[in-house]
Amino acid sequence: MLKTIVTGYLSYTRKERTGIIVLLLVIISATALPFLYPLFKSKRVTAAPTPNEMAALSLKEKDSNRYANHTYAREHNNYTNYRNNKTAAPTGELFYFDPNTASEADWKRLGLRDKTIATIQNYLSKGGHFYQPEDIGKIWGLHDDEVERLLPYVRIAGKAKPENNNRPAAFEKKEYAYEKKMATVDINSGDTAAFIALPGIGSKLAGRIVAFRDKLGGFYSVDQIAETYGLADSVFQKIKGRLVVGQTNVALLNINTATLEQLKQHPYIRYQLANAIVQYRVQHGAFAKVEDLKKIMLVTEDAYNKMAPYLTIQ
Repeated sequence: MLKTIVTGYLSYTRKERTGIIVLLLVIISATALPFLYPLFKSKRVTAAPTPNEMAALSLKEKDSNRYANHTYAREHNNYTNYRNNKTAAPTGELFYFDPNTASEADWKRLGLRDKTIATIQNYLSKGGHFYQPEDIGKIWGLHDDEVERLLPYVRIAGKAKPENNNRPAAFEKKEYAYEKKMATVDINSGDTAAFIALPGIGSKLAGRIVAFRDKLGGFYSVDQIAETYGLADSVFQKIKGRLVVGQTNVALLNINTATLEQLKQHPYIRYQLANAIVQYRVQHGAFAKVEDLKKIMLVTEDAYNKMAPYLTIQ
């Protein structure tokens, strides 16, 4: 029984045996192919270049090298010329000289350029003077190597350097002291043109200042200008010294007779305070004095100080 089962399990049909053989052949071929491929690969034969081709190739290489060498030499020469033109200074004869009395010919003998000589002559013609040898180092256009070359040969005689002159003598930029007269503006009578003349004030800001003044009834302090809408504090600080209060007759509001509409139009009162003032009059009668406004809860000390100059009871 067991023999029959084993024999049936291990026995193959003709088709199965054929398939197994084909599969084995495929596996063997795939395994051996990498080793057999070099044997079947055809060797490429490259023909040797002809003498004419060799000559042409050699000529081409020579031309390429010659062009590269020529380009490098040209760029190198251009760079060298640039550096020489930029930094090299003409040499000249060295001899002892006084820069205050040396002539144009003397400067040329020393090797200075015409433009530098002209600068020196112009300086001396305007009353300039060299007080010590080191002063030639301040000459505009005189290179450091030229100063080093000429300095040992400088001999200055005569005029001594003033004790109060602590500035380099040669070719210092002159500063002219002058006092600029700054026009002042009366903040109560000045028009927009007067305010526009101030630094940092344009036509728009000038119009706002005048409009703010009209609503207030006039300014009693220069600091009120700073409250103008859109006016930067930096600009105000710049113009503050040019503002004056020439007229102090501001328009006054009678808090006993002014209507709600009149009171609320004032920039320092507005509607809430105006309504509180009117209601106080209704409840307590007329104000005996302006200071009675402090009895109203909405009236702070700061608010009172700002609006009091514009108020009266008569």
